[in-house]
Amino acid sequence: MTFTRSASRPISVVTGGSGFLGSHLTDRLLLEGHRVIGLDNFITGNTANIAHLSGNEDYKLIKQDVSNYIFLPDDIDFIFHFASPASPIDYLEHPIPTLKVGALGTHNALGLAKAKKATFLLASTSECYGDPLIHPQREDYWGNVNPIGPRGVYDEAKRFAEAITMAYHRYHHVDTKIVRIFNTYGPRMRLRDGRVVPALIGQALTGEPLTIFGDGTQTRSFCYVSDLIDGIYKLALSDFHEPVNIGNPREMTIQQFAEEIKRITQTTSEIEYRPLPVDDPKVRQPDITRAKSILHWEPKVAFEEGIRIAIEYFKTRLN
Repeated sequence: MTFTRSASRPISVVTGGSGFLGSHLTDRLLLEGHRVIGLDNFITGNTANIAHLSGNEDYKLIKQDVSNYIFLPDDIDFIFHFASPASPIDYLEHPIPTLKVGALGTHNALGLAKAKKATFLLASTSECYGDPLIHPQREDYWGNVNPIGPRGVYDEAKRFAEAITMAYHRYHHVDTKIVRIFNTYGPRMRLRDGRVVPALIGQALTGEPLTIFGDGTQTRSFCYVSDLIDGIYKLALSDFHEPVNIGNPREMTIQQFAEEIKRITQTTSEIEYRPLPVDDPKVRQPDITRAKSILHWEPKVAFEEGIRIAIEYFKTRLN
């Protein structure tokens, strides 16, 4: 089955299409009338995330490592490059593939966008800001990143990806967009992926101690997945080419987050403190002024509403 272009049915490629964000983006694109081609090598993706699309004639899944050359006979209107390990556990376990997908994978996906005359959207990250020296983080801040630290494989892969994306825009005139994604949560996250939301919820639901790294005063800002995907979709349709922060500016300490999880789950688990990992950011909060003014976007899902949905989802993963 080969998709061919029509005025009313855009064709989108989603790399990392069976991942947490890639699968939610796929659902949104299909809802908007797109036909979608998902590419994934399943290092961290999960076919369960897109199992509900089995038999959907507007969707096809191809097993593909995008760090290798990408050939697709289909017409393509949009390429959403989401392929990459994204949690510390994953990119510390797969440092070379993380660097390769950020460099070679982005190069290949951009080459495909150039050949197909497609719009290209890069899923970048707030990790481009590293352990920031300004707060909240604006898109014109260049960041404070340790390029040779253990987290550098992810941070620098994404920073290179942004650089080559802008080079393709300036030199080859590819229609490119860059979204810097801040902490996002919701259904389809893996319980044991090492990120704070599934980690603490999973521990609370199983009665284990809630693990906090450091003293718990470091901050994060949590965005519910449907809000994030809405911002990304609006960015893809915009005429803006420089990076845009998408995230929820509601900031809280990790200690406060753990206390909220204890309250909502009514767990009797105690909090256990462990040493802070190397180069762990002390603060993280998006300045979303640009998203508000250019995309007319801001998050809508309240923390309590979103976190309760996530908790109910994780309960099903424990059964």
